[in-house]
Amino acid sequence: MSLDPTLVDALKAVTTATLTTVLLKKGIRRCWMRGPMPRFAAGERVVGPAFTLRFVPAREDLATPESWSSPTSTRAAIEAMPEGCVTVVDAMGVTDAGIFGDILSARMKKRGVLALVTDGVMRDADGVAGTGLPVWCSGVAAPASVAGLTFVGWQEPIGCGGVAVFPNDIIVADNDGAVVIPAAMAEAVALAAVEQERLELWIMREVEKGVPLPGLYPPNAETRARYEAETAQD
Repeated sequence: MSLDPTLVDALKAVTTATLTTVLLKKGIRRCWMRGPMPRFAAGERVVGPAFTLRFVPAREDLATPESWSSPTSTRAAIEAMPEGCVTVVDAMGVTDAGIFGDILSARMKKRGVLALVTDGVMRDADGVAGTGLPVWCSGVAAPASVAGLTFVGWQEPIGCGGVAVFPNDIIVADNDGAVVIPAAMAEAVALAAVEQERLELWIMREVEKGVPLPGLYPPNAETRARYEAETAQD
């Protein structure tokens, strides 16, 4: 799934904090993932469609080093990732088994994956950093994934950090974490978010002038009328 460049540009111009507010107003309360935070090469805001992966608790007969060669493996999933996707991994918040290391991260980068977002952790931290793959995660740990997790599939609905993520939902990740936008709502959310940031920029200028917050933020009818009049020519 490729996204409209105009939509991408709009979402890159707004913060995840703004997006959570806009989504809240549209009835979506669970959109910010608990756990994923910028860790590796995550200096710029990332926007892209979700490509989902799912782990379940480790089961001894399945979570083995031999499973890495299975048709249902993280290796096979990486080869199915399209260029321009954001890989979102449900690791159930497990923090003592790294889901990916440097080699898998390097392959994802080579395939054109925009970023990795997970409520789990990474291993081979120095090597992952060297790949340049932007990663939002919950930390690092030395043990391999099979020490605590069993990989079971990709491109199905998952839960990541307490949020439902469906394939091709829109992921936006920045310094405040990662947010999921339902695909069907993306355009409306982007338009509302751009306007919200425009309004808040004006409000910030009013704060710098010394205007008190009551009636300004959130704006009452009088403030909004003044905002619209002052920005009508922008």
